Amino acid sequence: MQLNIVLAEPQIPQNTGNVARTCAVTGARLHLIKPMGFTPDDKHLKRAGLDYWSYLDITYYDGFEDFFKKTDGVYRFFTTKAQNTYTQAEYPDKCFIVFGREDKGLPESLLFEHKSECVRIPMIPNRRSLNLSNSVAIAAYEVLRQWNFPELQNFGNLTQFDWSKAED
Repeated sequence: MQLNIVLAEPQIPQNTGNVARTCAVTGARLHLIKPMGFTPDDKHLKRAGLDYWSYLDITYYDGFEDFFKKTDGVYRFFTTKAQNTYTQAEYPDKCFIVFGREDKGLPESLLFEHKSECVRIPMIPNRRSLNLSNSVAIAAYEVLRQWNFPELQNFGNLTQFDWSKAED
């Protein structure tokens, strides 16, 4: 199973760095649509992603036209303007979950053309939106939950104790 996380025209390097870290720990591919508000060597981007950069598969695109020309699959466009929630959608293998700019979101013309593929994360009315990297994490883990967390470790171990010796 392959999850593809797409950031369209991201503006804040720390958000993209946090999303990169989410991609690294889930095995998701990261797709970045230009123009971006920073360069790939930005120190804030690198710092937010910590030492996870070597685990990433990143592809850059020169705008939406280039992205759609070079990708093929099922798209889910995350937006505060959608009519359906993200938990109502199905996410097949090789799907692309797409997020817009932090300050503007995705273009309304794109959303209008893809109404049935638009989903939202429920929020209290009259609030702007969740942070981009938080939204990506929520979405990514919903996809992975639907896929039963393939290839992810579903348990942890203590460093100073042995779980098998603990009482329930």
